[in-house]
Parts: sequence; C-alpha cells; structure tokens
Amino acid sequence: MKDTIIIVEGPQGVGKTTFTNYLREKIVASDLYRLTGIKDKTKTGYEKIKKKYLKLLEYIENCEDVNMIFDRTFFSEEIYSRLGFKPYSFHELYKELLNKLDNLDFEIYLVVLYLENESAYEKRIQRDKGVYQKFSVKSSIEQQKEYLKLADEVKKQTKNIKVIEFSTDDRKKYKENIDKQFGYLFK
Repeated sequence: MKDTIIIVEGPQGVGKTTFTNYLREKIVASDLYRLTGIKDKTKTGYEKIKKKYLKLLEYIENCEDVNMIFDRTFFSEEIYSRLGFKPYSFHELYKELLNKLDNLDFEIYLVVLYLENESAYEKRIQRDKGVYQKFSVKSSIEQQKEYLKLADEVKKQTKNIKVIEFSTDDRKKYKENIDKQFGYLFK
C-alpha cells in the first residue's frame, strides 16, 4: 500500500484544525503539518513562498513509510491570490506545484471543507483569535466559493489527486464520513 498524503483546505472557521487533529489521532504512522503563509507580501515574498513550496514537495517526495496530513498548503496561496489578498499572481507557480504533487508516488487526497449553512461562519470566526490574515464572514464565504471552484478544477486537471468535499456543519456526521473515507488507514 502506498503512503498517503491528505491535504485539508478551506476557509477560516470551517473546521480544518478539528478535522486534521482527528485524522492525526486515528491514522497510524502519520505526521501532521500546519502551514501558514508568510508576512512578506512583496515580490520578495513571492520568491520566498515559491522556495518554500518547491522545497516542501521535494521533502515529501523523499519521505517514506509515513502518512502525511497537511492543514493548508499551496492551494491556500492560490485562493488568497485569486481573491486579491496577494499583490502578485500565484497561478503559474500553482500550476507547476499542482503538477509536481500530482506526479508524486503517493495516494493523494485534497479534502476541501465547507459549510452548507454559511451563516455558521459568524459564530465560528468570532472564536478565532490571532489569525495571520483578518477575515470576515463575507470573506470566508467568498473563500469557500473559490475553494469549491478550485476543487472542481483539480478534479479535471489531475490524474492522481482524489478530491473530496466535506461539509462540516454536523461534526458527528462529518466524523462518520471521515471514518468511511479514511478508515482503511486507521489500522
């Protein structure tokens, strides 16, 4: 059986931390990585983030006998760029990174979390403090729309990345769905 990479993406307040913590506790031989962007939003920042993600894919490629869970990766960088949070376009680098990821010899999942009841973001975002980027309910809803669009694009553009969209409105139900989807890794 191939080692597995699970990348969890979605807007602030959707439940990425809860989701990834749950996976980490359940999946044997797994590492959990929580990635953030960088503060530098200039052209120099673009070069730094480019180096970060190219090195990350090189690191992943050289890992063996471990399942990896990521709370955000370069998909978030692409979403933030699309929404204008970055003063540069990330799209060309995103396509390169997506291609490199798609060609890794792993079982690869992109999990995009969303809320069916978008008004739930208001309560969830109020509890989040000290975030890297200030968000609002409106911003999280806009991000959610972009993440879901990106999920559809990845389905069409890749051959080895399995895209799963999970609603996190009902935590009990979505944990049951996690168990159904990834239970084979729990042994």
